[in-house]
Formats: sequence, structure tokens, C-alpha cells
Amino acid sequence: MTTLQTEERSALATFRKGFALSPEFRVGLPVTLLLAVLATVGKVIVPIAIQQVIDQGLKGSTPDLPFIRGAVLLCAVAVLLTALCGYLMNVRLYRSTESGLAALRGRAFRHVHDLSVLTQNTERRGALVSRVTSDVDQISTFMQWGGLMIIVAAGQLLIASVLMAVYSWPLALLVWACFLPLAFALPRFQRWVARAYTEVRERTGDMLAAVSESVVGSAVIRAYGSEDRTARRIDAAVDAHQKAQTRAQKIIAFTFPTTELVGAVAIAGVVLLGVHLGIGGSISAGRLVAFLFLITLFISPLQTATEVLNDAQNAIAGWRRVLGVLDTAADVADPGEAGVSLPRGSITVTFENVGFAYPGGSPVLRDVSVDIAPRTRVAIVGETGSGKTTFAKLLTRLMDPTEGRVLVDGVDLRKVRFSSLRERIVMVPQDGFLFDGSLADNIRYGRPSATDEEITLAMTELGLTDWLDGLPAGLDTPVGQRGESLSAGERQLVALARAYLADPDLLLLDEATSAVDPATEVRIGRALDGVTRGRTAVSIAHRLSTAEAADEVLVFEHGRIVQRGPHAELVRQDGVYADLYASWTSAARVS
Repeated sequence: MTTLQTEERSALATFRKGFALSPEFRVGLPVTLLLAVLATVGKVIVPIAIQQVIDQGLKGSTPDLPFIRGAVLLCAVAVLLTALCGYLMNVRLYRSTESGLAALRGRAFRHVHDLSVLTQNTERRGALVSRVTSDVDQISTFMQWGGLMIIVAAGQLLIASVLMAVYSWPLALLVWACFLPLAFALPRFQRWVARAYTEVRERTGDMLAAVSESVVGSAVIRAYGSEDRTARRIDAAVDAHQKAQTRAQKIIAFTFPTTELVGAVAIAGVVLLGVHLGIGGSISAGRLVAFLFLITLFISPLQTATEVLNDAQNAIAGWRRVLGVLDTAADVADPGEAGVSLPRGSITVTFENVGFAYPGGSPVLRDVSVDIAPRTRVAIVGETGSGKTTFAKLLTRLMDPTEGRVLVDGVDLRKVRFSSLRERIVMVPQDGFLFDGSLADNIRYGRPSATDEEITLAMTELGLTDWLDGLPAGLDTPVGQRGESLSAGERQLVALARAYLADPDLLLLDEATSAVDPATEVRIGRALDGVTRGRTAVSIAHRLSTAEAADEVLVFEHGRIVQRGPHAELVRQDGVYADLYASWTSAARVS
């Protein structure tokens, strides 16, 4: 099994991989960077103008008013152009990042669906959803603000440094020397912050998982009076998230006063040394004043680095988790164009020495070899844990065997395109899951192009028109989230209608075990007859009537097929099936 990964890449490697997987980020990037450069260059016009006004416009006993007015006008134009470049840069950056993040979110979502059920079950649903939602949101926050600040700040630091060196290299060396220790400390500090924000993202996933499970399971929580226990569990998850966030913020908060202190020392040093150099004639008054403005341009990106680093580490941690999903190999992969597309028609299934074991566990299936003939009804029976459900998941390729092969019409399932496989084999799960929408919307999942008339015809052929007519809005009846507006039996009817509309060549049924009223039970039985007629049908049988009506019964025990044959034959033999049949009939007499 491949578990979901959260690889500890370096920050640079994470960004490289992220940009490689989302080329939309790079669309129009050269123009955006050019606008960023122009917006940054415009910021140094004011210090230069101040230096020129002091050194040239105020030189002599009479101020040169035309020169001063020209300098002020030039500053105004530069500020307007800088603002325009900044606006265009923001718009382009937002457009490209939203496009890239939408593509990233879509790729991550689709990849989650490509993972096997086994891999998906290694992580709680809420934590898995958080990788595709809130973790991507953290990337969005950074890309649209922090990423912009990094571009502008880097340019601002470079231009301010060059201009400071031009005005006075001794003062520039003094400023650089003050901030040099911070530059050496930054890599270690970055590692601390990275670990802290990785934990924050993990605790966010835990918190979302706890909340989502409590919402979905609210009926069970109320039924067992577990509100207080559930609240404590959520409180614990929220508290763990708060503590992780607080620890990360404490580390981040350390940088701001440090930068402030170093900046104050640098300014004081520049004033002292600058006055000394000015007395010696090494620097003019205008250059010294302009230099002090440049120090502000130099320090301000370092001061905002606290917030940028905060968002950056949050984004890197989130990006690592998203990339962890994308890097997880789809162990049940679609062969795509290289795969085989099987023609429609009667279907033959063969299990050849199939074995399966969950990671770290003992085998669930052992050396299963069986042929399922076309257009036969096969019932799978056995005690809980005997391997029935695993057999079904291998047949529908929700998982792949660890030993042996599963063949459809002589072709290994691993070589069949998903598009062809899903047309030929359809599974109706035990819970009959429904999506929030109308009855027609849910039935149409079987064939998206089906019209309402075709759906109505399918319901008629299944003998469900009396039930459909009794619904308040017919096909337009809303089923609610997870189909909670319908009963368990009614949800199963919708699932059967959906499978019938899909018209598969092989239908795999995991029968519902929940008690239903007699009328619904009759409807389900009638619908089952209609759905399975004329096609290969494999049923995980929980009811005696299903086994009795089957052409062949496969009896599982401890991961092996220990008996097979028609019901009438097996019931006369001593063995597992006779014991199961006795317990069924005994339960039927009691009820």
C-alpha cells in the first residue's frame, strides 16, 4: 500500500515542484516581473529627487525654484507611474495565481479519486479534504500577497543597496554589517519555522476531520447521548491546533523586534558616521539625507519579512501536503490509451490463484480460483470477515490483488481502460450513497445523457412507478444530503435504478442489511429481478432468498472458497453453507 506522503522537501525544492506541476503560474510572468521592477525603481525617485533638491536646488544663497518645481513634478509623475505599474502587476499576479491554484486544486482532487480505496482509507476524510481545500487556500494567500512582497522586496533591497553604495560605500558597508548576522541566522530560523508550520497544517487537518465526522455522524451522536464526549474530542483538536499555531507565531514574532533593533542601530550608526564624513567633505548634506531615506527602503522589506515568512512557511507546509497527495502513486492506475477497451456483450470473469493481504496483516484472500460464466446469477455467502467484500472490490478493481490475476473476457483487469471497465461492470454498494440533488439527478449518475423520459421508462421497467408516483415531486423530489430525505430502502431503490440505467454487462450487488417495511422489500425484490435479468450478476448475499434464487453459490471461509454449487445441492451437504442456511431459517422463524 502507498500511504499519503508529506515529504520534507526544502522550501526551494517545494516551490520548484509546485511550479512544475502548475505551469499556469508562469503564464505572463516576464511581463509581471517587468512591472514589478518598474514599480520598485519608481520608489527610489523620491530619495534621488530630495538629494538633487538639497544639493542643487538649494545651492547658493537663492533657491533654484524652476529646478525644484521640475524635481517635484518628476516625482509626481514617477509616483503615478509606479502606482499604475503596481496595479497592473497585482491584477496579472492575481489572474495567474488563481488560474494556477484552480488547476492545482483540480489535479489534487482528481488524483485523490485515482487512489485506491485502500490508500484513501489511510487518512481520515476530513484531513484528506483539507489537503485539497485549506492547504491550497494557504498557498493562495501567499502567492497573492507574500509572493508579491518577495518580488517587490527583493528588488527594493537590491536597488536600495546599489544606490547606497553609489552615494557612500562606507555607510553602505556599515548598514550591511549591521544586518549580516541576521542573514547568517536566517537559514536555521527558516528550518524552525518550517517545522512549526508543518505541524500547524497537520493539526488543521485533524481539526477538520474531527468536525466533519461529528457533523456527518450527528444522528449517532445524539442517539447515544455522546454530545459531551464529541465536544471534548473537538475541543482537543481545536486546542492542539491553537497550541501549534501559537508556537509558530512565537517563533515568527521574534523576528520583528530583532529587525527593529538592528534597524535602529544601523540608522544611529549612519547618522554618526555620516556627520563625521560630512564634516570631512566626503558626503554632501543631500546625499546623507537621501541615504537615510534609502535606509528606510532597505529596512522596510526586512520588517515586513515577518508577515511574509509567516505566510511563506504556511504555504510551504500546505504545498508539501498537496504535493504529498500528488506524489502518492495511484496504485490502481488507469492504463489509459495503452489499455484495452472491451466490446460490450456477455461477460466472463476468471479469478486465477488470487490472493490479497492488507499491509502488515495476514492474507484476507488465499489462492482463490473461480470462473463466473456469462449471464449467471452468483451469490457470495460467508461469515463476517470471510473475504466476501474483498472479493467484490477486486472484481470491480477498487483494489488490485497482491497475488494472481482477475480476468474479464480473458484480459487482466489491470490492462482494461477505466472507461471500458466502468461501462461493463457496475457495483451497487450496500449503503446506496446518494448525492445532494433531485431523484432524477441521482439516477442519472448511471448515464449522464439520459433524459427524464428515459429515467421514467427505466422506473417502469423495474416496477417502481407506484413508488415514484407516491413521491411529492416525482423525479424532481430532493433527496437531501447523503439521501437522508429517503429511507434506507428507498435509497437502495434509487441505487438499483441508477445501475439499471447504466446497463452494465456485469452487476455486483452488496445487499442492504437494514430492515425495511414489507412494501419496500417487495419493491426491492422486484427491482433486483429487473436489474439482474439478462446479465451476469454477483451478489454478496445477506438474505436467504438471494442465495436460493442464484444459479451458483460461492461459500467463503477464512479467505478461501470452501464450497460452490447450486443452493439445492449445497444445502444437502454438511458444511459451512448448511450451517448458514440453518441460522437463516432459524432467524426467519423467530421474526
